Amino acid sequence: MSQQNREIVEKINNAFLAGSTEGFLEHCSEDVVWVMEGEKTTEGKSAIREWMSQMEGSEPPKFSVKKMIAGGDSVACFGEMSMDQPPGAAGTYSYCDVYEFAGGKVAELRSFVVKHKTDGESGEQAAVL
Repeated sequence: MSQQNREIVEKINNAFLAGSTEGFLEHCSEDVVWVMEGEKTTEGKSAIREWMSQMEGSEPPKFSVKKMIAGGDSVACFGEMSMDQPPGAAGTYSYCDVYEFAGGKVAELRSFVVKHKTDGESGEQAAVL
């Protein structure tokens, strides 16, 4: 099961890179819950589709997966991401997505996204403890 779920997350990541909302949603249950930690929770395919449609026309985020860990009905992946939207949020981020599966579909996605702090003009990352 772990390997199958890992392959689904790889397909989802490819859909995100292509800016394909439907490519993501085809792997989700109808009552999927997407929690953007510290921001918002969106429940159900219809609500997620509507929320993601607000980003249509903008460049999809560019990201790399540094590591993916799969076990049982869970898959976690983390890495770096850059995006130009939403307005005022352009920059580089670190992310971790945790997927929970039920019946071969994503039942819950929990996303942790942290914007990198930079040292103003130099662009060097500041140390964050």
